[in-house]
Amino acid sequence: MRSFFSKYKFFGTVLLALSIVIIYLFYNALQPKKTLAIYQPSMVSQELVDSTLHYKKKYHTIGDFALTNQNGKKITQDDYMGKIYVADFFFTTCPTICPIMTKNMAQIQDVIMDEKDVLLLSHSVTPDIDSVPQLKKYALEKGVVDAKWNLVTGDKKQIYQLARKSYLAVKTDGDGGPYDMIHTENFILVDKERRIRGFYDGTNSEEIQKLLEDLQILKKSYEH
Repeated sequence: MRSFFSKYKFFGTVLLALSIVIIYLFYNALQPKKTLAIYQPSMVSQELVDSTLHYKKKYHTIGDFALTNQNGKKITQDDYMGKIYVADFFFTTCPTICPIMTKNMAQIQDVIMDEKDVLLLSHSVTPDIDSVPQLKKYALEKGVVDAKWNLVTGDKKQIYQLARKSYLAVKTDGDGGPYDMIHTENFILVDKERRIRGFYDGTNSEEIQKLLEDLQILKKSYEH
C-alpha cells in the first residue's frame, strides 16, 4: 500500500512540475514583446531639431558622413553598415560633463566588447583643437579600443549638421562657424538601418543601464 501511494506521489510531483512549466510558457507567450520606438523629428522637441525637419514624421535616418578617427583613418557610414551603434558629441578639453560621458561610454565598451555587431562613435565638437594626435592621446588615456570605438574629427560644419539634422541631439542652432559650440550630454542609440531608437543622458548611470537594456531588446529584434 505504501509503495502504491509513493508511486502516486511521484506522479503528482511530476505532473505539478509539468503544469508549472506549461503555465510559465503560456504566460511568456502572452506577454507583449518589448520593442523600441523609431524616432522621427516630429517626435523630438523642436528646439533639438533643425527647422527644415520639424514636421518630418517618417523615414528619418542618419546622414552620410566622412570624418577621421584617432588613428588618422577615414571613417564613413560604410564602417557602420549593418551595425548597431551608440553615438555622442564631446571634446577632449571639456572639464565638465565629457569626462563622465567618456567614462560611461567606456563602460558600454566593456559590455559590448565581444558583440561584433555593436560599435561606438564619438564626434568632437571642437575639431580645430581635436587633431588626430590629440584624439589618439585621449583615446589611450581613456582606454578606447580601436576596433570598437571611433573618436572622430573633421569638418566642423559637417559635424554640427550631423548633430542637429541627423542625430536630433542639440539645442544650439549654430552653423559650424568659428565661434559656435554645440554640447550635449545625449547618447543616441542607432540601429542597423541608421534609424534612431533611443536617447539617453550620458552622465546618468540609470540612463546608461536603460541604454544597455534597450540595446539587448534591439539586438533580439534582429534574431528572427
